[in-house]
Amino acid sequence: MDKIRCDWANGNELEANYHDEEWGTAEHGDQKLFEMLTLESMQAGLSWSTILKKRDTLTSAYDQFDYVKIAAYTQEKIDSLLEDPGIIRNKLKINATINNAKVFMQIQEEYGSFDQFIWAYVENEPIINRWKEIKEVPASTELSDRISKDLKKKGFKFLGTTTVYAFMQATGMVDDHVQHCFKCKK
Repeated sequence: MDKIRCDWANGNELEANYHDEEWGTAEHGDQKLFEMLTLESMQAGLSWSTILKKRDTLTSAYDQFDYVKIAAYTQEKIDSLLEDPGIIRNKLKINATINNAKVFMQIQEEYGSFDQFIWAYVENEPIINRWKEIKEVPASTELSDRISKDLKKKGFKFLGTTTVYAFMQATGMVDDHVQHCFKCKK
């Protein structure tokens, strides 16, 4: 019998696997948090399906989302990224990723880890919602507004409130699985 998922995850196998294995699951590893922050910022203005299709090539092109390596990217590396048809070839997003890697490491120095910094916004416990239908799930919240503003003050780019809320969902800071979904915590 097929699993009953959140409505958005029924489009293709990539979406279904992402939904089943990652989305809404609490993530605390800084490497994975940086990956999701980057993927969500790359997604701005595009569909999540597009990002999932390009995820493998993005991972390879961005050195497995190693923020230390990314922070040291040269113009030569930026030029090679701009020529790579397997990724999102948006100069502003590429430059934002490099900038965000540098700021990410500053946050680690200041707070001990990005995990400690970001999860403090939810007091280290996921916000678990009980939406009946996908149309009830917000695109942003007062909390994502606040986090987005704080991230911008710290120097992050391409992390508006909608992108931040999607990041929160992706990393399990918020669990928005709808009630009929097999992943919903009843």
